[in-house]
Amino acid sequence: MPKMKTNRASMKRFRLTGSGKVRRGKAYASHILTKKSSKRKRRLRKNGLIDAADLKRVKILITA
Repeated sequence: MPKMKTNRASMKRFRLTGSGKVRRGKAYASHILTKKSSKRKRRLRKNGLIDAADLKRVKILITA
C-alpha cells in the first residue's frame, strides 16, 4: 500500500507547534477592513490554536 499524501491545502493553513498543538490564522482579516475597528484588526493578526475537538482530524491532514 502506498504512503498517504499530505493535504497540501492544509499544510498552507496550519502549522504544528513544538508541543504538538496546531496553529492557525484567524478568519475575517482579509477584506472589508474599513468598517472593522483597529482593535479588532490587531487581534486578527495574531495566530490562534485549533480547538481540541478538531485537533485529531487536522493532524491527520498535515502529518500524513
